[in-house]
Amino acid sequence: MRKVSFVVLLALVAPLLFQGTSWAYPIKNAPVLTRSPLYSSGPLPRTSCPEQPVEAGDVASVKRYLMPLVTCLDAVWTTHFKKAGLPFTKPTVRFITKPQRACGEKWGKYVQAIYCNPTHEIVFLLDKSIMNDPEDLFLMDVIAHEYGHHVQNAAGMWKAYDRLTGRNRAEFNEQTRRHELQAECLAGAFIGSVWGSLDRTTDDWRTLLDADRRSGDETTDVRDHGKGRNIANWLNRGFKTAGPSACNTWIAGAPMVG
Repeated sequence: MRKVSFVVLLALVAPLLFQGTSWAYPIKNAPVLTRSPLYSSGPLPRTSCPEQPVEAGDVASVKRYLMPLVTCLDAVWTTHFKKAGLPFTKPTVRFITKPQRACGEKWGKYVQAIYCNPTHEIVFLLDKSIMNDPEDLFLMDVIAHEYGHHVQNAAGMWKAYDRLTGRNRAEFNEQTRRHELQAECLAGAFIGSVWGSLDRTTDDWRTLLDADRRSGDETTDVRDHGKGRNIANWLNRGFKTAGPSACNTWIAGAPMVG
């Protein structure tokens, strides 16, 4: 699931991130989550994925922008799963223009897009909030985040996540944040892998990150995606590494997934 409000940058050095941190609810006995082959399979393939022109307020234009990105996501992750020795099938993508039931549930208050794991379907809401200003990197981040959930599903991580037990609501929420923050890191990894082919500047990235830094669970009444600084941290970790090795949220200390 991807919230309408959004994510940002905290560039931290990878070897230091898991040292000296406290552990509230460590994930145990779940090697599919903590030791996935994806983490040791290297960076994603550097892929050319130039963005298509997009016009504000034009649903057809936004679809024409997003679908080539889906094709790129398909190509990048298919290749990477093969490298990791894991099977992979592509998800389907559906666009809606107003909230409706999806994956058997009512559309959430803060949701821009969702991934339905039983049907392997991404459902993307093209409403005014995203249609009025589609030129920034938000569209790319949202579709890559939901595709990140499909990556988790294909790698067996989603099933392992569903099997986790929780002693209380706080532990359940932390597990959900680890799940969501990993999807955001995988989105950053994809963007990093195609960055060289985008007609973008570092200012474009900073604009996205600045907007994201002002968002997160602090701006909502739920605690399931993480604070803005943590969402930003994981997005930027994936971007800098351009691969899933940076995205093992399951062994991170509690402050990183708060």
